[in-house]
Amino acid sequence: MDSKGWSVSLSRDWDVLGPFPIHAREQHFLSPSFPLDITAPIDLNATYPSAYADGGFVGWSKFRSEEGGNLQISFPDIRWESLRATEGWAALQHHSVLRSTITVYPPSHSTSPPANVPRLLVNLIQGSFFTVVPSSSQNPSVPEWHAGNIYALGQSPPNAVSLPVPPNTDSPTTYDIFMSGDYEIRLFGDPRGDAPKLSITVTVDIEEPEHAIVRDSSHDVSCDFVDGWAFGDAVGVGLLSVDGWWTVKDITPAHELLGLLRETRIAPCQRRIVPIKLTQTQPIDIDELQFTLTIVSPESLTSVDVAIPVRNRAHWSLADGESDSIKASYFFATSAPTAFVVAPPNKPNAGAILPPILALHGAGVEILEPEHDFWIRAIPRQEHSWIITPTGRTAWGMDWHGPSAQDAWGTVDALYRILDGRETWKQWRIALETKVLLMGHSNGGQGAWYLAARYPDRVVAVVPAAGYIKSQSYVSWVQSRSAHYIDPSLRAILDSSLTPDDNDLFLTNLADTPVLAIHGGDDENVPVWHTREAVSVLKTWSPLANVTYREDPGEPHWYESLFASEQVKSFVSSSLEKSTADDTTVSRSFTLTVSVPSESGSLHGWSIHSLTIPGRLGRLAVDMRKGAIHARTKNVKAFSIRLGALPVNEREKPFVLDGQTIELDEGTWNVGNFSLAMSQENGEWTPYAHSAISQTSPSGRIANVLSSIGPLTIVVPTQGPSTELSAALRLAHNLNVYYRLDADIINDEEALDTFGEASFGLGNVIVVGLGKFARSVLLQGKTAFRAQEHTLELRGRLLNEPSIAALFLHPHPSRTTSSVLFIYGVDVAGLERGLRLFPIRTGITVPDWVVVGSQADEQGSGGVEGAGVWGNDWSWSEAMSAF
Repeated sequence: MDSKGWSVSLSRDWDVLGPFPIHAREQHFLSPSFPLDITAPIDLNATYPSAYADGGFVGWSKFRSEEGGNLQISFPDIRWESLRATEGWAALQHHSVLRSTITVYPPSHSTSPPANVPRLLVNLIQGSFFTVVPSSSQNPSVPEWHAGNIYALGQSPPNAVSLPVPPNTDSPTTYDIFMSGDYEIRLFGDPRGDAPKLSITVTVDIEEPEHAIVRDSSHDVSCDFVDGWAFGDAVGVGLLSVDGWWTVKDITPAHELLGLLRETRIAPCQRRIVPIKLTQTQPIDIDELQFTLTIVSPESLTSVDVAIPVRNRAHWSLADGESDSIKASYFFATSAPTAFVVAPPNKPNAGAILPPILALHGAGVEILEPEHDFWIRAIPRQEHSWIITPTGRTAWGMDWHGPSAQDAWGTVDALYRILDGRETWKQWRIALETKVLLMGHSNGGQGAWYLAARYPDRVVAVVPAAGYIKSQSYVSWVQSRSAHYIDPSLRAILDSSLTPDDNDLFLTNLADTPVLAIHGGDDENVPVWHTREAVSVLKTWSPLANVTYREDPGEPHWYESLFASEQVKSFVSSSLEKSTADDTTVSRSFTLTVSVPSESGSLHGWSIHSLTIPGRLGRLAVDMRKGAIHARTKNVKAFSIRLGALPVNEREKPFVLDGQTIELDEGTWNVGNFSLAMSQENGEWTPYAHSAISQTSPSGRIANVLSSIGPLTIVVPTQGPSTELSAALRLAHNLNVYYRLDADIINDEEALDTFGEASFGLGNVIVVGLGKFARSVLLQGKTAFRAQEHTLELRGRLLNEPSIAALFLHPHPSRTTSSVLFIYGVDVAGLERGLRLFPIRTGITVPDWVVVGSQADEQGSGGVEGAGVWGNDWSWSEAMSAF
């Protein structure tokens, strides 16, 4: 694609409209240009209602960006302190619309018209959405919105943006650019008495590639070598297709230790990380991995030479003066090359193998960057325990939920395989399926609470520092625009999609887990009351809970001595030592709380497998103090108990389940490692073998599509240019930027030919539009959505009104462990609306299915026309649906 000679300029003058009240993530329901309709002429003299302004209306303001593209937006005429006095941080969060112009210049020395239309590279940092549209003097069109890099994530590429109309070839062409500027406390912090200041950086360039497919080394993945042996088995190469569909077919390594894990096809404008398997039979002394990739398109064949630097270091026991951290690698979700960092113990195993420390970083910490090695250095070194620091996919990830939690546990399993795979490292290995001691700070502190409370039997102790309870408590939603329009019962269904993230609801699960909760007394980022309240909730559920609270007076959010106190060191070392003892304390009374069974572990061997009404909490209260094993359930359809996990003196006693007595024969009690499963049928509990209980449906909320056991597959009707392909490419870009999740884009015919085969992939599927594949899947009748003519039908209603969108989860056509997400729009405007609701961040309230109309542009979730959570086996749930 030859675009040489084209040039572009972004005006430094900006018109800004605002501020308007908003709560975090509400911008995914509202139009990013709210309150404007940018397909109509813009009146810069108009005013618009806003509860923040004296007089109740706001107008346009003028701002000018700095030379490098940074734009500082504030509204000093708003009496922020007065608003804050009653509404706190929530009053500081606001939305504004930013408008400027982009001018594209044709080649100045060309003697003939340029053959190709250039593409823009737009890099928006800490802005939520942007669009490039024809100037007001040209024909209006439905805006194509692109997500910005709102977290300022490192190593993230710009958006490749096709111009909405071709530029003039003999004179400059001007376009309008609109941006959604959303001030969030988590991003910009507390202004401490000043007016809140939105800081956005935007740059625009012309894409000028020299080749149709190019390297992107920022996406490369590698591991360290220790004494010549790779500390991992995964290598990744970043490639970008500038033009055309390319498939990586072969690798020619300089050393016979590299092989393609699988062929990788890359769509136009898509970046992917090519997975390469690293296998060794002997040590090697190299400074870089060198190889050549063979890449083909339907029209041509090319090759790309690759050299990835690696660090070759001595064994950690001999690494005097070297950094003691080691970069490891593994394949996340079977094929995504992923790096993580570990620190070895001081000594090899002596006797029982101790658990490792799993340390979760805070938001914005890029653990693979040298300047952020403070994180692993802050964790107290142990004599016999490894320290594992995962990335969580990116510096923000999914707040250690979903794929970030999947990555955290994946690194633990990967370290076991790495150490167990080399004979000289086995004396340092961790145990298979080991428990861990969790530590974390800030977002990682919240993540430590989260993982410990969802998987209590995998955790020996937890040290959460400066963690918040849940997003709705971090900054309240009192300024929500949507709340003024939405039916409260519908809002409750939408909000149920956040229930799995609400740490306070699951603290029952930590009654027997040793907890040392820490918070700086003058934390300016996460208010100290969050940890105080978490401890209070835990103590309310269990007054004898093994929880200690340490508050360091006068300390801020982060301080060097956070984990360096003798109390922390003693707690960590003693908890690790006690983890191998046989007399682990088990309360005779405890409660297991579960929201999504497929994303929850066991507590003292008790597991909840399915809920009576999915979308609501399930609780299982166990009491062994009355001569029998009593269990009372709330909203539990099936559960199991590993009999060997019961205290020895409680075995062979009868079970009393919701008043129903069940006694096991002696032979059942004597079966080794036996799990008894119970299912409620017609109001009575019936025992089963564990294997007889059906697998839980992977549903509950649309964000579950991100937790995939393999690469995501995005299906579009055709590979040719279309609104569906544009949506798929933007979706793949967002998955890469926010989660480093891989996506394979295929068309309907390929999906129909392969969906029952291994080549279709192991993971979840996202279907964009209503093509042949979508119709074939919907014909199975597994959910209440049906395909009718050229539209969808739900419960007898055709979803064919202009601008309407629907997103819904559906069972995978051939794999019970995976699912399908449909993104449907009745027209281009509807598809744009649906795409913005895809959960690229936590806190977007989309349950299993949602139907939203054009009123959402002004009313946020008040424009939702229906939403719900599927029942068991993907059935319609009257209790958890509004339509």
